[in-house]
Amino acid sequence: MGLTRRIRDWPVYRQLAEKDLTGRGAAAKSRISLELTPRTTGADKVVKSVCPYCAVGCGQNVYVENDKVTQIEGDPDSPVSRGRLCPKGSASLQLTTGSARQHQVLYRRPYGTEWEPLDLDTAMDMIAERTIAARAKGWQWEVDGARTRRTLGIASLGGATLDNEENYLIKKLFTALGAVQIENQARI
Repeated sequence: MGLTRRIRDWPVYRQLAEKDLTGRGAAAKSRISLELTPRTTGADKVVKSVCPYCAVGCGQNVYVENDKVTQIEGDPDSPVSRGRLCPKGSASLQLTTGSARQHQVLYRRPYGTEWEPLDLDTAMDMIAERTIAARAKGWQWEVDGARTRRTLGIASLGGATLDNEENYLIKKLFTALGAVQIENQARI
């Protein structure tokens, strides 16, 4: 390859010769980059979602191919984030496909040092029994002569990425259980 041709392939030369002073046009492209295709090209569908990490609620486009999530990107239609995601939101694909994702319930007994797998029914029964026990232990029929019918044995701190309907149902559930300490991450 001659020296002249190597100089013409040099990006700075192309940037100046093609008057692409910002270096964001054709001067920045190489033969390899021209052959690349977006990771989202093969997606069967795009599902709108919300990032699960914080109270901001950035919009996400979730690309699905053959019923598997293949890519997650910021949603340009989102008025909150306008297509941008923070580093945690950009890495949220790992929530669905990461090698560290657990697909079973793990339980560590009190004072235990090892995790052991549990079936979902057993885990749900344990949660229900402990909720009922905590509710009963902290139950107050009255305080200082005033009728209260409440429990201080359980509380709820909701996630900010839940929608209004989900937060409404959680509020109804914990109110029905007698809890008065019900809060949401979005207000903290």
